[in-house]
Amino acid sequence: MKQEYTLYSLRKRILALICIISFIFLSLIGRLFYIQVLKSGELQIKAESQWTRDLPISAERGKIYDTNGATLAVSYTTYNVYTRYREIKDINQVALFLSKKLNLSFNRVFEKISASGVSEVLIKQQVVQETAEEIISNDISGIFLSENAKRYYPYGDLLSQVIGFTSIDNLGQSGLEAYFNETLTGENGYYMLQSDLQGKEIDNTLRTYIKSTPGNDINISIDVNMQLILEQTLNKAYEEQKAKGVTGIIMNAKTGEIIAMSNKPSFDLNNIPRDDVLHLMEMVKNKCITDVYEPGSTFKILTMAAALELGVARDNDRFYCGGSMTVDGQRIKCWRSIGHGSQTLSEGFANSCNCVFMTLAQRMGVNNFYNYLKKFGIGEKTGIEISGESAGIMLPQKIVKTVDLARIGFGQTIAVTPIQLLKAISSIINGGNKIIPTILKQTKISGKRVVSSNTSKLLTEMMKLVVNKTAKYSFVPGYDVGGKTGTAQKYENGQIARGKYISSFVGIYPASNPQYVLLICVDEPGAGAYYGSVVAAPYGKEIFSSMFAYLGIKPINLEQDEQRIERNIQMPDLIGKSLTEALQTLTKLGLTYEIDGDGGMVVSQLPPAGTMLFKDANVILITD
Repeated sequence: MKQEYTLYSLRKRILALICIISFIFLSLIGRLFYIQVLKSGELQIKAESQWTRDLPISAERGKIYDTNGATLAVSYTTYNVYTRYREIKDINQVALFLSKKLNLSFNRVFEKISASGVSEVLIKQQVVQETAEEIISNDISGIFLSENAKRYYPYGDLLSQVIGFTSIDNLGQSGLEAYFNETLTGENGYYMLQSDLQGKEIDNTLRTYIKSTPGNDINISIDVNMQLILEQTLNKAYEEQKAKGVTGIIMNAKTGEIIAMSNKPSFDLNNIPRDDVLHLMEMVKNKCITDVYEPGSTFKILTMAAALELGVARDNDRFYCGGSMTVDGQRIKCWRSIGHGSQTLSEGFANSCNCVFMTLAQRMGVNNFYNYLKKFGIGEKTGIEISGESAGIMLPQKIVKTVDLARIGFGQTIAVTPIQLLKAISSIINGGNKIIPTILKQTKISGKRVVSSNTSKLLTEMMKLVVNKTAKYSFVPGYDVGGKTGTAQKYENGQIARGKYISSFVGIYPASNPQYVLLICVDEPGAGAYYGSVVAAPYGKEIFSSMFAYLGIKPINLEQDEQRIERNIQMPDLIGKSLTEALQTLTKLGLTYEIDGDGGMVVSQLPPAGTMLFKDANVILITD
């Protein structure tokens, strides 16, 4: 049937056709706009990745400086060696050449460079410049170099656990390198060239070089000379005492700045023992901030400060020690089994009498004592800028029994880190101002007060009395030094580890207005002695003596002090004698003593017979 088209119907068809064509053109324009404008950046990157090849240029890490500007960590230029399969003419020749120059396995190199499906293969990182120049001078096709940076530590094993180290990719893995990784890490650059579809370089094309941006430097509060003094002495203590480990910290008591910090044994940061991961993990631990221990008598500084602040004791109060106290039906011994008898508060502190501090803790009560311990920062991290800090261990306040409270009073049934204890002691003896330990240079303090200036002054006077009376091993003639020793048993699997101790010493200078505070901990001394006054304090004396020489601090009243401590008493041979006879002999000679054991016969003594001693020197008698 014949169909006739009217003018109206033709117009409709033409309009529909125009609409379809317009829609197609608009779609194409929209697609072009999407590709050319909205997706241009992303597509350009994809395009460049297809017709360019780039080699990364590692950024140089920021330097680490000590407080005086000495360089502790620096980076230097090295090179990464790459190969491109498409540009290698003789795979066997390249594998043989690189394996010899880079001291690598031929088979391993051959396997790497034979991978046809990979455009670029990394053969070795951080190749020194001399070797890199030898490689490039041979002009072997298919071998390329890119700049890298390697970390170098000028002082080797100094500050090993504090500074830490980086991975081969220049990422901080421990210590300050890890904590400040974002600050120290710079912006990588790259070297780019054009290549064909097979990955071969196109001759006479543009090459792009984007320089890397170095990371930021950091200045820390460590004084490298003080650090050397500390580490040399700790090494000596580690070897002489046959210890499992030794830690030490020197802090600015006013600002909380860490002047020196060390753990022994240590390792060379330029020769990291990566082949034994478990050993490395143990070695890199900064035990000054990670490991907790029962502080023993050094904790008595905190107990005394809290008791004085709460007004539960005054300096002229008298206390009696018969050698032990019974609390909650448990007999708790004083370290001196025969007791100290009647004594004042200051004498009890100087004698380090456990009975005095058990009494003080019970007078304060759990709530009051815990409030002050928390005020001192016990049971919480100090916030020092080093990774891995522990918070210490405290019994939950609500479950503390009277016997627990008594033990906490003299430094048992509570565990602290060395840095945590030093923070608390510094805040007490610096005038009473709370400090926050820091590894960075600063002069600010928190402004909060933890104890009154009167309590602070009384504690420093007590610490002077300790040095002048019962811990003369640590006394430095001519200098205003205060101190406190500690001896704490170790625990294993919840039980006391027989024969394992941590011996410690805290020293302050000048005692009348402390600027420096020192802590030494000797873990498991194995040379025979374990009392802090014998094992740790002598090394405190050495550190202070070297420190005074370095700082140019002159002694005061040196002649008077030297006369007063002239070594003119010969240590008698007391082995095999009854305890009563031995004590009578020591008393006649003007020597003080500590007794280890409950027996009636002396089986060992420190120091050995024949040693020349000063008046009031401390002697250790070990009974059967």
